[in-house]
Amino acid sequence: MQVIDLTYPLTPDMPVYPGTPAPEIRTIATFEKDGFRERQLTLCSHTGTHMDAPAHLLPRGKTLDQFPPDGFMGNGLCIDTTAAGPGRIEWEFLHTFEKDFAISDFVLLRTGWGRHWGTPDYDQGYPSLSPDAAEHLTAFDLKGIGMDTLSVDAADTTEFPVHHILLGNDLLVIENLAHLDRLPTGRFGQLCCLPLHLTGSDGAPTRVMAITSSGKRI
Repeated sequence: MQVIDLTYPLTPDMPVYPGTPAPEIRTIATFEKDGFRERQLTLCSHTGTHMDAPAHLLPRGKTLDQFPPDGFMGNGLCIDTTAAGPGRIEWEFLHTFEKDFAISDFVLLRTGWGRHWGTPDYDQGYPSLSPDAAEHLTAFDLKGIGMDTLSVDAADTTEFPVHHILLGNDLLVIENLAHLDRLPTGRFGQLCCLPLHLTGSDGAPTRVMAITSSGKRI
């Protein structure tokens, strides 16, 4: 068994969605002064590797605490989309994986954009999912879609159509996934993505782990 961490660590200088405040980490107790260590964290619910709930964009959408615990884990499928080229990932490219979609819970799209993490390029021109592809994906019994980009929607959107399609069908959206290049292409085993357990959460930072039986495709 191999466990692969797909989560970026939280740091004050990490990339955030334009307009979102950066996280703040402040020391409030030290061992030398207080006999223990403690830090205060101030961050938004969609910071770093995180999960979007339907309530993020839908007035009557579910919050994360309304999903059952088993909604955050299941069979994982990793698709390398770099061959699809820059821009939107279309159903024309994804439809060849239909048999895998039918037996998977989570689909992770490896665009290669993670190579820009920590640079000014990360939040500009990243690949995204097309609305048509999102519509087709909702036909399968999936629990969630994840990407190694800032958003499943294009950077220049003001309507967020892909979010509305996926979240409107109660699919979880996981963004800013790390290290997808460490996953084998295809079905890889189990994905465990546990968001912070916040009441009424529209989203939350999430620890995402892939559990594979080996380094080979299964």
